[in-house]
Amino acid sequence: MPLALSGCGGQAESPPPQGNPPVTVATPLVQNVVDWDEFVGRFEAIQSVEVRPRASGYLLGIHFRDGQMVKKGQLLFTVDPRPAEAAVAQAVAQAAQAQATLANARTELARSQTLAASRAASTEEVEARQAALRSGQAQVAAAQANVRARRLDLGFTRVTAPISGRISERRVDVGNSVAADQTVLTTIVSVSPLHFSFNGSEALLLKYQRQGEGTQIGTPVRIKLADEQAYSHDGTLDFIDNVIDAGAGTIRARAVVPNASGFLKPGMFGNLRLEASNPYPALLVPDTAIIADAARQVVYVVDKSGTVVARPVQTGPLLGNLRVVRSGITREDRVIINGIQRARPGQKVTPQNGKITAAPAAPAGPPTSAAAPASTARPAGN
Repeated sequence: MPLALSGCGGQAESPPPQGNPPVTVATPLVQNVVDWDEFVGRFEAIQSVEVRPRASGYLLGIHFRDGQMVKKGQLLFTVDPRPAEAAVAQAVAQAAQAQATLANARTELARSQTLAASRAASTEEVEARQAALRSGQAQVAAAQANVRARRLDLGFTRVTAPISGRISERRVDVGNSVAADQTVLTTIVSVSPLHFSFNGSEALLLKYQRQGEGTQIGTPVRIKLADEQAYSHDGTLDFIDNVIDAGAGTIRARAVVPNASGFLKPGMFGNLRLEASNPYPALLVPDTAIIADAARQVVYVVDKSGTVVARPVQTGPLLGNLRVVRSGITREDRVIINGIQRARPGQKVTPQNGKITAAPAAPAGPPTSAAAPASTARPAGN
């Protein structure tokens, strides 16, 4: 029976020889991009003031709601003004007394001068009256200055907002005694614009200075908050410190960010992207087309004979799902973008033409540290 089966051709046929594995290839996408470096920082108020009274006494009134917006010069607190009003009245009375003494000195001087003209008074008497007049004038000036000082003290019983911004809660209730220049009544912070402070590494500062990028006042920045996916808050770099922190090896910088709506609050953390280059033409390939080979990165290209060649490359920042390739390939190379798992260097493949298209930029995660920010890119003009 086995012989009959064999003669009838019942044995399995051998599979046909396999051809070259198919892969999808495409030339790199060429696009103008701008590099961005990322930093972690937080928002700070441009102005922050502790409101303290300039007059001592008992707190008589509070004229704001906790947390409201206040304008510069708005009345916030009232300190009992009665002691200051009494001091003003006393100073006014002293000034009136000095004026009366001065008027009497003028009269006495005029009388002495008349008598001296008829030789009825001596020169010494006239000089004494002149001295009394000068003394009276000085007393009037001192009394008037005292009146101004006491009226200034009276004005200090009205505590007004030194800046415009959002006020905190009151820290002292009505009826408590407050001390001039000591008791903190509340605080006010400005809300628009805000500063965004962050730290950058010394190495990054050197790179910027040598390239002439990133250290210019007015350089654009973009910021996202902890719960945001997009960098939707625009600002500009407005300050770079003049020294590097010797302990951390970082330098402090800040940006100014508009906040007309008041949504941003001092103390909020965020991620900042700093424009780190001018627009430049870049070669872009899918990030999945780049292979980590030990300590280097390579891409597989297919040459004219259909053979896979491994090309070591130097990569740059990520733009969405595409990676900038700074060196190692040309814009004419056919890079394997699909089927890379079936390709081996030196192997023949069947290339099929594909196309690399730009995808919307994916939100980048926070950098690992302020001294070593992540690097991303975006299309120029966006």
